[in-house]
Amino acid sequence: MLCLLGFFIYFFTCCLSKSDVQIGFQVMIPIPSPYDKNFTGRAFFLETATSSVPNFKAALSVEDINGSYSCSLQVFIGDFKVWSSGHFSQFKPAEVCVLELTEKGDLQLKDSKEQIGWRSGTSGQGVEKLQLLSTGDLVLTTGMHLTKWRSFDTPTDVMLWGQRISIATRLTSFPTNTNMFYSFEIQHDKIALLLNSGTLRYSYWDFRPTEGRNITFAHLGSTGLKLFDGNYRKIAQISVRQKEQPLRFLTLGDITGNLGFYHYSPTKGKFEASFQALNTTCDLPLACGPYGICTHSNSCSCIQFSSQIYALNPKCNEGFSTEFCRGGDGVEMVEIMGVSNVLRVPPKRINVSKEECVHLCIEDCKCSAVLYTVTSSAGILRECFHYGLVRGVKQVDQRIGLSYLVKVPKGTMVEKKKKGSKVKKWLLLMGGVVDGLIILVQFTYWLQRRTIRYAALNMASLSDIVLLSYTENSSKWAVKARLSTAINARRKNHLSKKSSGLSGDCHVDLRYLMERPKG
Repeated sequence: MLCLLGFFIYFFTCCLSKSDVQIGFQVMIPIPSPYDKNFTGRAFFLETATSSVPNFKAALSVEDINGSYSCSLQVFIGDFKVWSSGHFSQFKPAEVCVLELTEKGDLQLKDSKEQIGWRSGTSGQGVEKLQLLSTGDLVLTTGMHLTKWRSFDTPTDVMLWGQRISIATRLTSFPTNTNMFYSFEIQHDKIALLLNSGTLRYSYWDFRPTEGRNITFAHLGSTGLKLFDGNYRKIAQISVRQKEQPLRFLTLGDITGNLGFYHYSPTKGKFEASFQALNTTCDLPLACGPYGICTHSNSCSCIQFSSQIYALNPKCNEGFSTEFCRGGDGVEMVEIMGVSNVLRVPPKRINVSKEECVHLCIEDCKCSAVLYTVTSSAGILRECFHYGLVRGVKQVDQRIGLSYLVKVPKGTMVEKKKKGSKVKKWLLLMGGVVDGLIILVQFTYWLQRRTIRYAALNMASLSDIVLLSYTENSSKWAVKARLSTAINARRKNHLSKKSSGLSGDCHVDLRYLMERPKG
C-alpha cells in the first residue's frame, strides 16, 4: 500500500482508522522545490482507538530544521509531539522522504537515492507489523506478539504516562544556537536535571529519596513520578496536586531546561502544567546569556563591564576572547559581588584558601570562573568550585563566605577603569536592585604600585575590608591598606542625610582584580 503526499498539501491522513500496519507498508512525502522555509508536511498513518482525548497518532514528517528539510517518524498526542526519530540526528533526504516497513521486518527512512537516514535495526528478526499502542508506545512485533523494537526504549524529551526510564536511559533536549544540551537523568541516589557542555556536566535541580535509598527506575503515573528500587518497591514520589484530569506526560523544555508535568484540560482544549521543577526565571540554567547575571527583578545584566539590559542571548563578552587555552597576554580574575551560581559541580578542592582556589583557576586554561564558599554549620568548611563556562549566574543577597570570580584577558579591567563610566554604571545597575544604600568603593592604590603582583579585597565584614598584595620573594600575602575607617565614616555620613530618602542597612558593592604573576 502506498500513500502519497504532494508538496502542495501540508497535512495528509492515510489509513488513520488503523493502529497497525503490516510488512511492505510505505508512505512518502515529496520534497518541495524550490525550498520553502514555511513548508511542513505530515502524513498521519496510525492512530489509537481509545476513549482518552486527545489520542495518539503516528506520522511521517518533513519540516524545516535550520535552513533545510528534515525527514522523521513522529508520534503525537493531539498536536503535541512526544517522540521523533530525528531527535538526535537529522535526516536530510533527496527529492522524497519514504517510510517503509521492509519485507525483512526493518523499519526505514530513506530518500529517492535509497540513502537510509534512520532504521530500527530489526531486519531478519521475524517482525510482521508496526503498532501504535494506547500508551503512545510505537512497537515492532512478531507474529507471536514479541516486541523487537519500541520507541519507549529510546526516549527523547518527553516521558509518557506508563513509561519508565532507568539509569541506562535519559531525557534530552537541545536549545537552539548552542552546542549545549539539557538532560533529565536517573542516578543511583537522585534524579537530576543537568546542563551538558562537551565533557562538562552541571546539575541545576535534583530530588533525593530519604535515608539514602538507591533508585533503579522511575515510572510516570496519573498522580506523579514514582521512584523504585531494585526490588520494585516504591521508595519515593514527586506528587502533583490532585486534579480531575490525570497526568499525560512530563517534558524537558528545550528552551528553558525546566521539567514540567502536564495534564489535559478538556474545557480549555489544551495541556496545562501540573508541576514544574523550577518556578523562578533566575533558577533556570540559561536564563541569561554568557557573562550575564539574572537579577532580583528577573532581568539580565551583563557582568562584563556593561550596563546593558537584554532579554535572553546578548553578547556580554563582546570585545574580548574567552578562549583562554589559545594563549595570549595572560588573564585576570574579577570578582562579582552579591552573586552565586545555580549550576552545581563537585568541588575542585576543599579546605583550601580563597587565594589558592583562584590561583588554581588562573593556572587552568579550561577554568572560566570560580565559586568559593565558607560554611560553618558543622565546623568550618571551605569549598572551591571551578567552572568551564560563565552561565547560570544569579544575583543573591550579599553574605559572608561567598565569592564568585570570572576570568578575563589581562588588561580588560585596566582599559575599562581608564574609561571609568562603564564600570561605575555596571556597579550602580547591580546595586540598584538591592534594597538600601549602595556604597561604591573604588581602589586605585594597587594599580599605581609595581610591587603589587596580586591584588584582592577581602570582605569578611563591613569593618574588615583590606587591600592585599602578593610578595614574590616570600610567596605570601601582605596587608597594604585597611579601609574600614574610611568605609564606616562614609556609611555614617550617608545615613545621616535624611534628605536622601533611603533607609536600611548599608550594602557595599565591590569588585577586585587578581593578576597572574609574570614568570
